[in-house]
Amino acid sequence: MAKLEIADFKAFRALEGKPLPEGDWMTVNQEMINDFAKATGDHQWIHVDVEKATKYSPFKKPVAHGFMSVSMLSKLLEDLISVKSVTMGVNYGLNKVRFPSPVLVDSRLRLVSSIANIEEYGDTGLKVTWNCTVEIEGSEKPACVAEFISLMFS
Repeated sequence: MAKLEIADFKAFRALEGKPLPEGDWMTVNQEMINDFAKATGDHQWIHVDVEKATKYSPFKKPVAHGFMSVSMLSKLLEDLISVKSVTMGVNYGLNKVRFPSPVLVDSRLRLVSSIANIEEYGDTGLKVTWNCTVEIEGSEKPACVAEFISLMFS
């Protein structure tokens, strides 16, 4: 999927309430899961011990951390849409986060999203609330559903 490129805030505001194009599929591999464990200090065996997870986990494979899927929202959105006039963006917060289905190692994920709300923020910014669903290929339930809030400045 080609990245949606928007010129400025005026054009971006026209997307409020509308679905965005679906993101590209990306594979979550064991190296990514291990790196997330190192970054967060969460080394629970169900994530990082392949042999034990294969033998004892109800999923018969390691699973990614739930917070890993929510932490990927910034990158997944960045890969999906760009506002050329933006000089800086930051994460502001999250609402209504849920992890309906585990992400098994080597699963493929993609972002399905829309812009729920856009508000002015200071003199040069916008506060954007994104409806985000991280889908798992072949699964009826998504990995993550969240309202993600970011700030964009131009």
